[in-house]
Amino acid sequence: MKANLKSFNFWFNIFLIVGMIISLSIVELHEHSGGIEHNGAQRWKDIIISIGALMGVLNTVLSANGNIYNFLFGVIEVCICAYANWEANNLGIFYQHILYFLPMQLIGFWQWIKRGAGVSSSGEVIKVKARKLTLKQFFYVLFVYVLGTVICFVVLYYMDYKALMNRDIENIDIMKIALDSTVVMLNILGQILMSLAFVEQWYIWTAVNIFSIFLWLNRIIAMPMESFTIVMLIKYIFYLLNSLNGIRIWLKLSRTDTDMKICSKQHCC
Repeated sequence: MKANLKSFNFWFNIFLIVGMIISLSIVELHEHSGGIEHNGAQRWKDIIISIGALMGVLNTVLSANGNIYNFLFGVIEVCICAYANWEANNLGIFYQHILYFLPMQLIGFWQWIKRGAGVSSSGEVIKVKARKLTLKQFFYVLFVYVLGTVICFVVLYYMDYKALMNRDIENIDIMKIALDSTVVMLNILGQILMSLAFVEQWYIWTAVNIFSIFLWLNRIIAMPMESFTIVMLIKYIFYLLNSLNGIRIWLKLSRTDTDMKICSKQHCC
């Protein structure tokens, strides 16, 4: 059973990475065959965002496997994703990436080292020691999520209102602001739990990816000719698949020595 799971995990990771490359290539070929003309700047923007999407998949795959190298790809992906959200006018997520996610890559790297992740003298990658939230910690996380989402919505609504107050206020996109606020807070909590090596991060990432898919679908409807929105949608679909696999892997990483002995006797590992 253990060998089968290891084999499944290997080929599933290959599927995510290769699938992302193929998907990005199809988007690029579709643009050429469809006769969509882009200037040099637009072409480079599409290429950069595609690279960022691939780096993001590598980051999440390594993270799901408890590999500390995920933070290297995370830095690259965060910078490029911030640029993509700036272009799409998702201001909440843009500022979040620059002011929060970028420094959190360094904090996460430091915390994972404290949790045992790293590389052995023989070159073998040592996975992080995961843990689970207590009931009290869970309610703290839930409270912060609800409060933070409300605050974020009010702030983003005010930003759009101020930008449009001399024009048509009815153009404020409430759905976009609601999705943006939800994704912002889930991302904040997910990154904290990831940096501290909590299993529950993967439930949050699953929710983040679902909401992000709806967010970018909304952007595609608003900007159908922008190919980078399709790239971002594809990226979050692959993220969703990886987050589901991450739940399985991290539940195993969080087992105590006692749990592992019991599991071994019952042949469930």
